[in-house]
Amino acid sequence: MSEVMAETDRPSQSTTEQVKDRVQDATAQARGKMGEQVGRQVDTRSTQAGEQVSAAADAMRRTGDQLREEGKEGPAKLMEQVAERGERLGSYLTESNGDKILRDVESFARRQPWLFVGGSAVLGFFVSRFVKASSSRRYAETGDYDGRYRSGSTSPAALPAPPVYPETAPVGGDVRDGLR
Repeated sequence: MSEVMAETDRPSQSTTEQVKDRVQDATAQARGKMGEQVGRQVDTRSTQAGEQVSAAADAMRRTGDQLREEGKEGPAKLMEQVAERGERLGSYLTESNGDKILRDVESFARRQPWLFVGGSAVLGFFVSRFVKASSSRRYAETGDYDGRYRSGSTSPAALPAPPVYPETAPVGGDVRDGLR
């Protein structure tokens, strides 16, 4: 009798193991696809950010040149240094892929944990301020801010006037007279 039970348990265990293996394979495939998509997004965004940083560095360099023409050598030198670092950061972001950027950030976080945490907090603060400012502007443009505005309009929605019943409306004196 125990041999019969042992034989019936084996197929169900192997079926369970097969299902478990299939789920693990599907999960691994989904992780791989998601990782590829995230990697492509990081590559795209880092390239865009690199181009923007390079453009800002170029503008700083031109500002430094203009300051130098005006005879302000100290500020011009400072702008030149900032522009130099901006160009290096821009080229790094443009040329690096997502994996390299992630490895470099992890390496920096291991070497300078307090600086990394502090920098992350400052960056988080600025990102939250940017998101708040852009969301207020976006809601104002769409007219959906707090539900008080109609879509496509930036003026308050017209509310219907409250009904007026002549027999209960006060004709003069105190407003409370109409409530008696």
